[in-house]
Amino acid sequence: MNDASIMELLRNRDESALRELKNKYDGLCLYVAGNILSGREDAEECVNSAYYDLWKKIPPESPSDLKTYLCRIVKNKAIDRLKYNSAQKRGRGYAVSLDELAECIPDRGGDDISAEKLAVVISSFLREQDEKHRKVFVRRYWYGDSLAQIAGYYDMNEKTVATYLFRTRKKLREYLKKEGYDYG
Repeated sequence: MNDASIMELLRNRDESALRELKNKYDGLCLYVAGNILSGREDAEECVNSAYYDLWKKIPPESPSDLKTYLCRIVKNKAIDRLKYNSAQKRGRGYAVSLDELAECIPDRGGDDISAEKLAVVISSFLREQDEKHRKVFVRRYWYGDSLAQIAGYYDMNEKTVATYLFRTRKKLREYLKKEGYDYG
C-alpha cells in the first residue's frame, strides 16, 4: 500500500492504517531505533509509541513525506529513551555520535535560534556536499550507524569514514557561521 493510501486511512481513523504502517515501515523503524538503543525491547517500544503518536497527530497534521515523518518520531522517541537509559548508565553508542555533532551545532540557549530554520540550513549544506560525504554524514547522524557499519556499507576504511565525518563537521560549522549562527 502506498503512503497516500495509508494517510487516507489515518485521516478516516481506520485502524487498518496501523497494520499497514507496521507492514511497510516496521523494519526501517526498528533499524532507526535499534541504532540508537542497545536493547531490542526498547527499540520495539519506541516504534510502537511512534505509531501511536502518528495516530494521534494525523489528523490534523498532514505530512508530505510519511516515511521521513515517521522516522523522525521514532528517532526522537529513541533519543528520549537513550537519555533515560543513560541516566541509569546504560546505552552509550548513539550518544557518542551526538557528542561529535554537538561541536558544530550552535547552542540553542538563545531564543532566536529556530530548530526548523537550523534544520533547513543543515539540509541545504548537505545538498551542497558530494554524494559520498553526504551519505556518510546521514548514516552516522540520522541513522546512528557506527563507523564500522558505515565503512562496510561504502567499502571504506573506518579511519577514512572518521576523516570524512571530521571534515564534513568542520565544513558544517563554517557554513553555519556564514549563515549567522553564533557559537559564543
